[in-house]
Amino acid sequence: MKDYITVIGGGLAGCEAAYQIAKAGIKVKLYEMKPTKFSEAHSNEDLAEIVCSNSFKSNLLTNACGLLKEELRRLDSLLIRIADETQVPAGQALAVDREMFSARVTDEIRKNPLIEVINKEVEGVDCGGEIDSKSGIIIIATGPLTSDKLAKNISRITGEDKLYFYDAAAPIVSKDSVNFDIAFFGNRYEQEKKKDETIEEWKMRQNNQERSYINLPMNKEKYENFCNELVNAEVVTLHNFEKREIFEGCMPIEVMAKRGVDTLRFGPLKPVGFDDPRIARRPYAVVQLRQDNTDGTIYNMVGFQTNLKFGEQKRVFSMIPGLENADFQKYGVMHRNTYINSTKLLDCTYNLKSNTNIYFAGQITGVEGYVESISSGMVAALNAISTYNEKEKVVFSEYTVIGALANYISTENDKFQPMNANFGILPELEGDRIKDKKERYTKMADRSMYYLL
Repeated sequence: MKDYITVIGGGLAGCEAAYQIAKAGIKVKLYEMKPTKFSEAHSNEDLAEIVCSNSFKSNLLTNACGLLKEELRRLDSLLIRIADETQVPAGQALAVDREMFSARVTDEIRKNPLIEVINKEVEGVDCGGEIDSKSGIIIIATGPLTSDKLAKNISRITGEDKLYFYDAAAPIVSKDSVNFDIAFFGNRYEQEKKKDETIEEWKMRQNNQERSYINLPMNKEKYENFCNELVNAEVVTLHNFEKREIFEGCMPIEVMAKRGVDTLRFGPLKPVGFDDPRIARRPYAVVQLRQDNTDGTIYNMVGFQTNLKFGEQKRVFSMIPGLENADFQKYGVMHRNTYINSTKLLDCTYNLKSNTNIYFAGQITGVEGYVESISSGMVAALNAISTYNEKEKVVFSEYTVIGALANYISTENDKFQPMNANFGILPELEGDRIKDKKERYTKMADRSMYYLL
């Protein structure tokens, strides 16, 4: 076994991993292809470059990302410490001076005597020489824009024909925020009233419907008002290379709506196969929510891939009957994002099941967001250290956000898509459900601090 651990990728996850390994007294070789080669979205030569927003989201413990940051602070995260030190005014959020942040991370990493930064593109991890998983421990943290050569090598070592190209994801809402005075459970056609059924028999069958779909009926007026706001809402500007790849195979719902007022009614909002239990007949349009986790606490909006700005998603999608007070655990996004099928390939320590010398970290694992990437880098590093020292793995409790994210990406899911920190992926509190969301989230945060290693 080599006397160092290799980290590939100098982004947020890779830098956090390198720091944690060096802190344990182990040498690190950190490979970063910049400035020799840049991805299509990067331009800064520093490590830990922030490409999109400068916000690390809320600092409040009643926000899942805020709780995740506090967990990482207590575990001595380098990147969260530097984010705190380079923050700019942003109310309750943690936003940073992006250039100062990256410069500070770069300085901390480069001045560490146990970390060697090598500016070179890595093309494979099983080709012999310095980077070979047969003789050394490797953390792959190359992010959503992994270079083509390394991506092909990862596909080969994971046994997958291709990496998952994440073109779009629909918003996700918490089930307990849906208004069930309007919404009803049921699958298409199975929910529709049969000709020989009485109203009482039909309603009884409805009560026994499986809970995998929640349906939100709309009348003509509400549907047309929704479509009007949708087509006029503000969208996020995509990179040119993303436009080419995304729109060829995935159409945003706001683009579909611009093709005509009835387009959505004959597409993702078609009412065929449904009867509205309030009026006992087919509604004008139906929005479907599909169960997104095993516990059935979060649901995604079927067919609602979107490029709307987050604030616009909240405003426009809350117009849908039943979602007036929706708690959006995750907003829809559209961009190029290469990631592995972690639910099949990784365990809850981000370790590759088929080769325990290889760990993955960052957005390539299917965690989404700055803080979430840092969290995965922390977990992968702590476990790479354990592997190096031939000790037991470090497994975080599912009651922590760190552990819940690791569980989410490693639990089998046929419809796996990248996920950010949210309370919907944590286990419910024991006992009677607390209706007040702030109180409920406060208790979940207290529980997380108790179970944090």
